[in-house]
Amino acid sequence: MKVYQTNEIKDIALIGGAKSGKTTLAEAMLFEGGIIKRRGTIDDKNTVSDYREIELERQNSVSSTVLYTYFEDKKINIIDTPGFDDFVGEVISALKVSDTAIMVVNAQNGVEVGTEVSWRYTVKNNTPVIFAINHLEHENSNFDETIRQLKSQFGNSVTVCQYPVNQGLGFDSVIDLIQMKMYKFPDGGGKPEINDIPDSEKAKAEEMQNAMIEDLAANDEELMETYFENGTLNEDEIQKGLKIGLTNRGMFPVFCINAKHDMGVARLMQFINNNVPAPNEAKPGKTTEGKELNCNPEDPASLFVFKTAIETHLGEVLFFKVYAGEVTEGMDMINSVSNTKERISQLFIVAGKNREKVNKVIAGDIAATIKLKKTHTNDTLNSLKNPNDIIEPIVFPEPKFRVAVKAVNTSDDEKLGAILNEMHKIDQTIIAQYSKELKQMIFQGQGELHLNIAKWQLEKQEKIPVEYISPKIPYRETITKDAKSMYRHKKQSGGAGQFGEVYMLIQPYTEGMADQTEFSIRKRNEVGLEWGGKLIMNNCIVGGAIDTRFMPAIMKGLMEKMEDGPLTGSYARDIVVNIYDGKMHTVDSNEISFKLAGRHAFKEAFKNAGPKILEPIYDVEVIVPEEKMGDVMTDLQGRRAIIMGMDAEGNYQKIKAKVPLAEMNKYSTALSSITSGRAMYSMKFAEYTQVPGDIQTQLLKAYEEQEKDDE
Repeated sequence: MKVYQTNEIKDIALIGGAKSGKTTLAEAMLFEGGIIKRRGTIDDKNTVSDYREIELERQNSVSSTVLYTYFEDKKINIIDTPGFDDFVGEVISALKVSDTAIMVVNAQNGVEVGTEVSWRYTVKNNTPVIFAINHLEHENSNFDETIRQLKSQFGNSVTVCQYPVNQGLGFDSVIDLIQMKMYKFPDGGGKPEINDIPDSEKAKAEEMQNAMIEDLAANDEELMETYFENGTLNEDEIQKGLKIGLTNRGMFPVFCINAKHDMGVARLMQFINNNVPAPNEAKPGKTTEGKELNCNPEDPASLFVFKTAIETHLGEVLFFKVYAGEVTEGMDMINSVSNTKERISQLFIVAGKNREKVNKVIAGDIAATIKLKKTHTNDTLNSLKNPNDIIEPIVFPEPKFRVAVKAVNTSDDEKLGAILNEMHKIDQTIIAQYSKELKQMIFQGQGELHLNIAKWQLEKQEKIPVEYISPKIPYRETITKDAKSMYRHKKQSGGAGQFGEVYMLIQPYTEGMADQTEFSIRKRNEVGLEWGGKLIMNNCIVGGAIDTRFMPAIMKGLMEKMEDGPLTGSYARDIVVNIYDGKMHTVDSNEISFKLAGRHAFKEAFKNAGPKILEPIYDVEVIVPEEKMGDVMTDLQGRRAIIMGMDAEGNYQKIKAKVPLAEMNKYSTALSSITSGRAMYSMKFAEYTQVPGDIQTQLLKAYEEQEKDDE
């Protein structure tokens, strides 16, 4: 099999809204390249890309699929991505290793939510974009309105390079403004006739070509001068302008396709070959130290793992892009993240579930391997000559939707935990962690659909029935004023008894606070709590009222009650405890006595120290269409949000707010309903603040009821 060189490779991602036709376009591209002999369809459930059981059932993608095809002696690597925002992690990882994105747009619907969401990530990643307007054969297709929406949303750099002659039922002809020819396709698609532009279209075509030339000339000073001198550009100059404009995101070419019937696909592939930057011409990869990797095949080998999948009979499959050098079968490499040695025992190029073994992969190419020991998504493998380079990892979005998950059958608990860990390897936007504090397995993802798909996989594929329940909120408890208490623990039951008496003063802790002056501090013990905040215990004992050897036992009692707060059983934090007096017995005093005395004294003092419940507050950013901003603001305020500000972001508004986590349950579903799916949001932990008095009363009452039920 031919080994394609770096300048013969194109790496593209198919992105866009659900049902725009990405998978169907991928099918046509594989057919044009001879990878498949017959085009499958979504309805027939036989496409190369959507082959997973859940995708066949739902008839849309839930995971990205790595593919490849050939065209005019070039290799085109394709990553077909899902269209729903819940699976945006797949889009982000695909854009990481793709040098250009093909944004597929449904001509019936124009700019959709998926179009907008995908576009934002191309902006963040600085990825060149080609628009492919699909479904032009439908009676409701509207090319002109679609272009108007694209320009309105994404700017005037959206440049029409083709337009349909007869969109709608019977669509079969496209005017190509680069070649100034008309492509006429036979019934059912296939190889077109390439004809001169008919007289009825000449004036429109010339006007639109002039607009295209002006757009692309603006991306290069030399071309702009030539354009001003001659009033136009020749074919070579147009080609140069297209490549420069596309690569620099100075223009976004628009092409017309009917993917279902393979109309316009070969011409799109030809444009990809001629104008999409090869990996060594595109934006270089970067290491965490700022070193650039320009896909030079002469450099020491370096590859980046961007995707993990679990395949029947193969196990874990790792998909990677080679950023430098060449990778060969049997090669030893260093995982620079885990600092472990790996051997590349097998190499594959992959088209969906179909794999073809290869012996060598050159810089810029995308391939897969199996049976690596400690390598996963976001890892870098290097040759032994450059073991320390780490390619910048993919930054996945923070989770936005959380539930508590438990196995219906407790016997499945251990298996459930293991499967959830495997699911995270495949999709790093899924996070599952057992919370010792909440005593729940907290399962987080990008939205309700995201976690419902995960539930389907657990129940249908792994045969583990599970239940989703509302997650508890990780509250914190603290105090607002000083309080004293004492507690005597005394127990006599024949033989040696138990005796310990502790006096303490507790205070709210704040950074930089002065020590109390009522009692002299002999020794200070400061503990940074793993759940945030501090506990400080000051030994103020004089005259040997409590032996020093019992102080660790008192601290242990305090920590036990800090882990099981007196108000609601939540973690307590930010408290200073001064042990200033006590009593002990020469025979009956022991560690357990002082542990219990300390714990009970702390509990009593806590309740008299102005106790408060703290709740987690998150920084929330919502990007919303301007016309929906009022509705979104009203909803946020109903969630006890504090609006911190608003900024314009293109045609959208970005609302910044601080919102209690307790009010964010199922927010992604509510936001989608309010904005018809056109808004997106992110959230990140900010701080703990006191809950309002009425909510504290509710929480205390609920905890009391729970305690009664547990008795």
